[in-house]
Amino acid sequence: MFLNTEIGSEADVLRELRKMASTEEAFLVYGAYDIILRVKSSSMVELKHTVTWKIRKMDYVTATQTMIMI
Repeated sequence: MFLNTEIGSEADVLRELRKMASTEEAFLVYGAYDIILRVKSSSMVELKHTVTWKIRKMDYVTATQTMIMI
């Protein structure tokens, strides 16, 4: 996933993302996005729940883009 956050909140959001059980990797990056995140789920339903109800609802997350690896 690619995430955008409110200015100055990147490190706080990254810290919270790294605490999530579904997070495999998460990094701050420069460019069009603020954070690159790799999550793992056992199903599309679980992925949808994680993205919609956990990540997108986090404080200071302003936008996400999900790329599904096959």
